Amino acid sequence: MTECAWRQLDMAAGSEASMEGKIVMGRWKNSADTYGDFISNTDEKYHIIEVALRTTRLTLRYADRPIYSGLVMPGATQVTSPGNKVCAQFEDACDMLHFFVPQTVLTNCYYDALGTHHNGTVTLCDPALVIDVDIDRLSRAILSAADSCGPFCIVYADSLALAIVARILARQLGIRRKSSPMRISGLASWRVNRALEYIDAHLDKDIRLCDIAESAGLSMMHFAAQFRAATGIRPHEFLQRRRIERAQDLLINSDLNLPSVALLTGFRTQAHFTTVFKRWVGVTPARWKVQVAQTRS
Repeated sequence: MTECAWRQLDMAAGSEASMEGKIVMGRWKNSADTYGDFISNTDEKYHIIEVALRTTRLTLRYADRPIYSGLVMPGATQVTSPGNKVCAQFEDACDMLHFFVPQTVLTNCYYDALGTHHNGTVTLCDPALVIDVDIDRLSRAILSAADSCGPFCIVYADSLALAIVARILARQLGIRRKSSPMRISGLASWRVNRALEYIDAHLDKDIRLCDIAESAGLSMMHFAAQFRAATGIRPHEFLQRRRIERAQDLLINSDLNLPSVALLTGFRTQAHFTTVFKRWVGVTPARWKVQVAQTRS
């Protein structure tokens, strides 16, 4: 469902009755020339789960207190409980997927998983921004549901949305599998931000792992393992994703041809650019540009 404003559903696209007891999904895309400050007072009926679909820069305040400022990774999730105010200041283009989760869904999910009723109201009360690579994958699968599942797309998307709710509920209740005794700690947030800022500033160049590690003040060996522990993906995977995001911006906001876009995003050849783009997006750059143009017309 489209959002008429950030975290605000377009009710013309669905009635209150049809939304009752269901997880409702909304997508908010904000282009680089319209970003700014947004305020949302969360409806008393819903929890809102927000998932970042692309890298952006964001300052987030929850219930009038700051909870995050800096680069937001794809797969970063944030949960707002009913009745709370969230203020977001976007400093870059963004693409967010929102899940509006009614209380009945949380209550039923809790009972189905544990076989007992909760002593009170099931509340997701941790507003911290958490990177979750599995939620990122589930969210992207939801976006491709219409193309991959045909008439079953609604059932498929609903099941994936419920999986996301179950994962967050398990995380906040502390129900996790046992940690490995050799668990690697993640990078400190300031080191992550330095690495991401270095990548963003040099996307048109040949970026080596040792260069990113140096920007974070670590050896290459320690950096790679700790970056993955902190973000859920390898540095090389993040670099490729960031190149593709920059390429998408150039494809829709400039008149550059494909070879020029490839060079400006660090790809040595158009063929390599096309291969990587299709791997991440699902279609070729040319086809993706046509699809975007069709949705805007």
